[in-house]
Amino acid sequence: MPTWNELFTQEEFRWKNPHEQVVAFAARLRGRGARRMLDLGCGAGRHVVYLAKQGFEVFGMDISENGLEHTRQWLAGEGLTAQLVKSDMAHVRYADGFFDAVLCFYVIYHQTLAGMRGTIAEIYRVLRPGGFALISLQSKRGYRYRCGEEIEPDTFISNVGADAGMLHHYSDLTEIASLFERFVVHKVELEESLHDGNRHSHWQVLIERE
Repeated sequence: MPTWNELFTQEEFRWKNPHEQVVAFAARLRGRGARRMLDLGCGAGRHVVYLAKQGFEVFGMDISENGLEHTRQWLAGEGLTAQLVKSDMAHVRYADGFFDAVLCFYVIYHQTLAGMRGTIAEIYRVLRPGGFALISLQSKRGYRYRCGEEIEPDTFISNVGADAGMLHHYSDLTEIASLFERFVVHKVELEESLHDGNRHSHWQVLIERE
């Protein structure tokens, strides 16, 4: 089974451009005066760098030292700064209400459902009241659903795709309502695309801590 530290040595996992959902999220936050932002599971840094360019005070957390080192070098090359911390998603090493916003993009579903619930509880804890989060979840409509070893309902060790060997949990609308019941849910959008005839399907969930 690969590790994220190994995968982030490969260029195909070092994505460069910000996702359009994150661009829209940043615009929404600027309009509300948000400043301090956490990219939880920041990977190789594409959104850390983008958000720093937009003038946010950015914090990035990831379990991969290779991903974080790539992010450090990218920031330095751009003349930008951000605070980077090596940590898993189970423990967000900041105080209650510390962040105006949290981004958790294409990452939270790489664990069990219980792990996801724990991460969402941490996001709730570190968000200030009125703070926003944008979170991606895997949809059951994606081509990899049910591919690989099922270790619990809707959680598989995938046997296809570039990150085969990693955990993937797949959610539906009923589960999403349960996961985010403590938040105000502003948007649940199904994002889909075809690559080599295969359907990739994610939920993009915009939430607010009351």
